[in-house]
Amino acid sequence: MSEDALRPALSVVIPAFNEERRLGATLRRVAEYCRSCGLTPEIVLVDDGSRDATAAVAREFIALYEGAAVLLVNHRNRGKGYSVRRGILAACGERVLVSDADLSTPIEEVHTLLERQEQDGADLVIGSRALPGSRLEVRQPALREWLGKAFNVAVRGLTGLTYRDTQCGFKLMMRDAVLPVVRSLQVDGFAFDVELLWRARRAGLVVVEHPVRWRNSRGSSVGLLTDAPRMLWDLLRLRWRMQQEPASAVQPTAADATEARGGPRL
Repeated sequence: MSEDALRPALSVVIPAFNEERRLGATLRRVAEYCRSCGLTPEIVLVDDGSRDATAAVAREFIALYEGAAVLLVNHRNRGKGYSVRRGILAACGERVLVSDADLSTPIEEVHTLLERQEQDGADLVIGSRALPGSRLEVRQPALREWLGKAFNVAVRGLTGLTYRDTQCGFKLMMRDAVLPVVRSLQVDGFAFDVELLWRARRAGLVVVEHPVRWRNSRGSSVGLLTDAPRMLWDLLRLRWRMQQEPASAVQPTAADATEARGGPRL
């Protein structure tokens, strides 16, 4: 049997930091929904140096899961961008879904992204909370919502990207097409989404924004006083770095994911 025949149709990458309370329910929900759709996705969990029992919860799930699953453990907290990058590089699926551990965007929304990807032949479909058709079932506190909109204005002004929502943690990609871009990412923090989209545009990939359902979950790992200024600083540094690079810096070539699977894992 060929290697392609054994390749999972979908990998689900979930970065997690101190998520012991929510992770078990999230993983069961992902597995149950996918099973109802006739899918057994590969699940790639990245524990970003959690100080609680996140890794233990992940191992308990993996021991019972019927499909392929891997746990990658960062020795220390490296940031969401680092963790997502590591997870995508370690994934084997033809398509890769990146989802937040709190399932603010319900896993059921993956079918709408899959349909949009097929319809538009997209390399990357990004979930959006800001398009007509998006449904905000539970909104963020007013200050967080205002800061999110202000950050999007800054993104548009500094990068020229026109997406209404770069930060929604629900993105579907064709792994082979996006892999060279992912390997070139340098932002380790929460602004990594902007770099991903900017580099994808430079590489000539087809990126579409699609409305999704979204529900704010308490206990966000984004700190207003610490992470918001850091995101803006990362955005400014990213603009400077991209101005120094030739537009052809990222080329769509195949890459090996062996390095991402190195380090502690189950």
